[in-house]
Amino acid sequence: MSKLIPLHDFISENHCDFPSTELSSILGAIEKAGKNISKDIRKAGLVDHILGSKGSQNIQGEEQQKLDVVADLAFIEAFEESGQICGFASEENDNFVAFQNKEAKNATYVVLFDPLDGSSNIDVNVSIGTIFSVYKRISPLGNEAVLEDMLQEGTKQVLAGYVLYGSSTMLVYSTGNGVNGFTLDPESENFCLSHRNMRMPEIGRLYAMNEGNINECEEGLSNYISYCQSRENQTGMPYSGRYIGSLVADFHRNLIKGGIYIYPDVLSAPKGKLRLLYECNPLAFIAEQAGGLASTGRKRILEIKPEELHHQRVPYYVGSKLMVEKAMSFLKK
Repeated sequence: MSKLIPLHDFISENHCDFPSTELSSILGAIEKAGKNISKDIRKAGLVDHILGSKGSQNIQGEEQQKLDVVADLAFIEAFEESGQICGFASEENDNFVAFQNKEAKNATYVVLFDPLDGSSNIDVNVSIGTIFSVYKRISPLGNEAVLEDMLQEGTKQVLAGYVLYGSSTMLVYSTGNGVNGFTLDPESENFCLSHRNMRMPEIGRLYAMNEGNINECEEGLSNYISYCQSRENQTGMPYSGRYIGSLVADFHRNLIKGGIYIYPDVLSAPKGKLRLLYECNPLAFIAEQAGGLASTGRKRILEIKPEELHHQRVPYYVGSKLMVEKAMSFLKK
């Protein structure tokens, strides 16, 4: 059995991937919070304050689960304690937050995150995850973080990734020099390297889409799904439909096995449903670093200039390079 390499050792051995010690400290804060949330999830159903609805809505107008709030607070606390974050924006909060202390005002980075993607699946024990994205601030050091620090194109991310809480807990990240995955070892309680230099297959036999919306989609996408189900596709065999309903879980499966994830614009969500800043940009960054693609169907996700903190949504096609390119070829220009 090969020696397990903990995340902090891997960072030390690959320090050139981190332009600053501050950035590695931020990843350490994410690691800490991810471990705590993993423990809480393992207790879901046994502890009253974890499982079920909180009885309120977040800024997105969605019903908050109790664990949404637990996860949000855990990550905020970890970011504040790190001293390396000047501000953050979370899917669960009404506005961005600028930390007020002097240390934070001189910090270089901001974090945007979805504390618990797929939280509607908590009660039925389906994989869920945390998605995060780190940017270098635009505003001057010594001042509070401002909204413009949060509204940056995905190409400017310096660290992005996710923590997947499934049959095992995994932390997957990139600093722009490839993608590496770490699995939480329950004995040592360390995230240990399990997936070095992850590459998304250029083509797979899996597609993920809520086909209940198929009659609300544009004709080109309907034709592409028919193509996926035929023997005339790129593999000569019908693709398998695999839709979990937790974006991070669907994405992770396709990262490992190859495939495409689609959440298009539909009549009920004419601009798409997924959030550019909290979901699409971080996973698009990971996809591209692993050799995949992420698009609205017509435009590269990472080149979109954000205009709104919470409500900017986009159609989303992400996954294996050849599959995303083929899907785009079916759409009207």
